[in-house]
Amino acid sequence: MIKYALTCDDDHAFEGWFGSSSDYDDQSGRGLIECPMCGSPDVRKQIMAPAVSGTKTRGGPDVPPQMRGMMMEALSKVRAHVEENFDYVGDTFAREARAIHEGKSEERGIYGEATPAEVKKLAEDGVPVTPLPPKAEEVN
Repeated sequence: MIKYALTCDDDHAFEGWFGSSSDYDDQSGRGLIECPMCGSPDVRKQIMAPAVSGTKTRGGPDVPPQMRGMMMEALSKVRAHVEENFDYVGDTFAREARAIHEGKSEERGIYGEATPAEVKKLAEDGVPVTPLPPKAEEVN
């Protein structure tokens, strides 16, 4: 696994974990990386110093492949839980999230689609939102 310091076009700083640098390049090229704060797809890597531990050369990533599999399985379970227990509201997500936040709609878990601009506005207004983990086939 490799950890990148990332930032979006609104200068929100966050971290992303990837199986390899080519995984980052692939996901970035397919538009699968978004800012978790505003949903912007305009994400770039920050300059960062490599993490160096000891003088021995390591033969591969810091995290064993089985750990990556466990992490992907956990993310898949999170997504499955949301899909099974939350209400799908489609492209009305931003409107419904705002209505719930303002007490104008029933308090409940929801998921759906929103544009990066809608997500940014929700975050600016203090409406709690977070991206849903991608489906396993979207990552591999």
